[in-house]
Amino acid sequence: MTTDTLTAPNELAFSFVRANHRPRKPRTRGVTEIRGPYYSVMGPRYLKDVLDTMGEHVDALKFAGGSFTLMPEPALREIIEIAHEHEVLVSTGGFIEHVLTQGTDTVDRYISEAARVGFDILEVSAGFISIPTDDMLRLVERVQRAGLKAKPEVGIQFGAGGATTPAELAQEGTRDVGYAIDLARRCLDAGAYMIMIESEGITEEVTSWRTDVVAAIARELGLEKVMFEAADPEVFGWYVKNYGPEVNLFVDHSQIVQLECLRRGIWGTKSLWGRVTTYPEH
Repeated sequence: MTTDTLTAPNELAFSFVRANHRPRKPRTRGVTEIRGPYYSVMGPRYLKDVLDTMGEHVDALKFAGGSFTLMPEPALREIIEIAHEHEVLVSTGGFIEHVLTQGTDTVDRYISEAARVGFDILEVSAGFISIPTDDMLRLVERVQRAGLKAKPEVGIQFGAGGATTPAELAQEGTRDVGYAIDLARRCLDAGAYMIMIESEGITEEVTSWRTDVVAAIARELGLEKVMFEAADPEVFGWYVKNYGPEVNLFVDHSQIVQLECLRRGIWGTKSLWGRVTTYPEH
């Protein structure tokens, strides 16, 4: 005969099995941001299923490619509300790159509209366009004034953000990592909430990974204020192996479970099995 016991809503099953400690939400380290609708549709019911089961391990939901502009507003609001019910922040993704080509007034309306419908984070990216640093800083400040968290995206690869081949990106060339670090630091000084590190030119669409770039960013900026784009199991496994389970990562929503297993140290590939651990405060 068994006796049912009441548990807290967010208490994990089988909590007696040893696993790495993870900070409770809202987290400032070990943040996991997941991609929302783009490569596959994600409606309110789908998202609710994802977050009812794995919401404890998700900190932010990021739209991609301006996909939110294709949705009826009631459906978009419902998605945002479901995320908020699970303590998940919602990001616009890098759509401002498209909006910037339409002039200052449209940019101001876009920022205000993002705040109105309930977004929390507005990503300020410029992978496909060239924009002066001072203009980027003004955008960060404008986003913050609207009550949103500004999240600039920086990287070393011009033309990043689309399905571009390594050969095409190689023709574009790469920026100096020192420039990217300086831009990130200035954005943080201007009030940015976190910096997204674009993967293209570093671990995506390259013939060999630029691990030296990652090391320089981690050394100069620290890990708490940067998030690495790592939407490939081999890539996020490498980040956890080299920078620990509390590195901030952006992955596809299909990869939540695999990433959290690595962070918790309960499963993994041969090179990670039993080798990811934490030493929490007593």
